[in-house]
Amino acid sequence: MMTKNVLGADDVKRIAAAAEAEAKKNHWPVTIAIADDGGHLLWLQRMDGAAASSAYIAPEKARTAALGRRESKVYEDMINQGRTSFLSVPLLGMLEGGVPIMVDGQVVGAVGVSGVKSAEDAQVARAGIAAL
Repeated sequence: MMTKNVLGADDVKRIAAAAEAEAKKNHWPVTIAIADDGGHLLWLQRMDGAAASSAYIAPEKARTAALGRRESKVYEDMINQGRTSFLSVPLLGMLEGGVPIMVDGQVVGAVGVSGVKSAEDAQVARAGIAAL
């Protein structure tokens, strides 16, 4: 029988706190979403001042990164480079800012952030993951 690592509640809280600290340090009002390896939402935090739409976009970025097993920016780049047929894939968060959480070479979840420039969203997500 195979075994796998999974995110526990303490892991999720640690990731969320570090992501929030990075956002606050830079005065970025964002929404932070953390999903498990199946893209199911484990955490959602909309910081004061974050756009209402970010509460929809951040979980979709996390879901895309978890299910796709890669950063959501990969999909954005593919589409921008002309592979528009990829828009038919049933993933809605194909914008930079979704980052998978890797443990021992396996995806155990993902962080999605929305609210500022996409590269800054990804920076917040990576800072959260680095807390693991």
